[in-house]
Amino acid sequence: MTLRTFLLGACSALAFAGMASAETLTIATVNNGDMIRMQKLTDDFKAKNPGIDLEWVTLEENVLRQKVTTDIATKGGQYDVLTIGTYEVPIWAKQDWLLPLDNLGANYDVDDLLPAIRSGLTVDGKLYAAPFYGESSMVMYRKDLFDAAGLKMPDAPTWDFVADAARKITNKDKEIYGICLRGKAGWGENMAFLTAMSNSFGARWFDEKWKPQFDQPEWKDTLDFYVKLMKDAGPPGASSNGFNENLALFQTGKCGMWIDATVAASFVADPKQSQVADKVGFALAPDKGLGKRGNWLWAWSLAIPAGTQKAEAAEKFVAWATSKEYSNLVAEKEGWLNAPPGTRKSLYANADYQKAASFAKMTLDSIESADPTKPTVKPVPYVGVQFVAIPEFQGIGTAVGQQFSAALAGQLSVDQALQSAQQLATREMTKAGYIK
Repeated sequence: MTLRTFLLGACSALAFAGMASAETLTIATVNNGDMIRMQKLTDDFKAKNPGIDLEWVTLEENVLRQKVTTDIATKGGQYDVLTIGTYEVPIWAKQDWLLPLDNLGANYDVDDLLPAIRSGLTVDGKLYAAPFYGESSMVMYRKDLFDAAGLKMPDAPTWDFVADAARKITNKDKEIYGICLRGKAGWGENMAFLTAMSNSFGARWFDEKWKPQFDQPEWKDTLDFYVKLMKDAGPPGASSNGFNENLALFQTGKCGMWIDATVAASFVADPKQSQVADKVGFALAPDKGLGKRGNWLWAWSLAIPAGTQKAEAAEKFVAWATSKEYSNLVAEKEGWLNAPPGTRKSLYANADYQKAASFAKMTLDSIESADPTKPTVKPVPYVGVQFVAIPEFQGIGTAVGQQFSAALAGQLSVDQALQSAQQLATREMTKAGYIK
């Protein structure tokens, strides 16, 4: 064997070993703006972790939930990192479907996470998912339309004020609709909004004995109010609109008000993305004077399924994407306005962020005011503001959401939708053993 042949063989062997040692993480995520931005910034992660490649599976919210839930429940092993929410984390951790995040690194600073967000991702003292961004919900509104109508938005409006204002600022001839609200069916789509709204109307999903409550007047008041308001002041086709659809409508000047996730604030206030960026104001989610506002509590978080063969690499990615350093990276590339909100105390103590994000205090106040342990006016046996933290809720919530979306579309009356919701929820809760 010549020296040249030997060297070429050795180099090939080294190259092969290098290829063999590279790991590819498959990451399932939602097609929201902050996650799309993260994908564009992953060169920073790859530079720090040259032995790890990333493969993305980016899906619409309802589809993501369905695929990820099916995969983890059947131990399919398709994904190494999952984007999941505050609903799934405690349920899946108790099933031993998730790995605890014990090695996020010396500089990660878990104690910097906002207590309200961290507690929803912690089971038996262990963190099972790291929050990428946290949110509550609030009112985003067009100050110019309010001024033109002689209206002033209070910092803490009532539902009656919001409804009256929405009707006054609607101009359908100019395709300006007074209010945009979620209508797309899904437990995390229209039912996230409607459950939070119903809490402020005095409604609840179940009484203390787990009996569904859709046959009670508080739910009728909620759904009547919502359907009539959207008919009078909402955009056409609202029953197909979720978070991303309403975001697009608001950014293009077609909505006078939008009540949705606080995370949307940076998108509607960014002149690079929003045609109305200089006209947007913010207020707390509305109430009915019963002591509860219609705001929720949520975090889109990164978790590692127990079935992965690449846990160490996956935890490195989770630590990178949810770190203080990642926020600094976003600020450097995209400006402080676009830093992922709602997860860290240090962000809200940062003078540069406060200056860039006029909505910072409103977001933090909204997050800190939501109480998952006491979400309703009347007592309930469950935890969760815009969801019920039981495994069965995913199926029941989506089925109820389909009834309420049909009511918004005019395919069912409010009474028919509520009757169907009561029947299907009672059937499923009885079958699951909650109702004796």
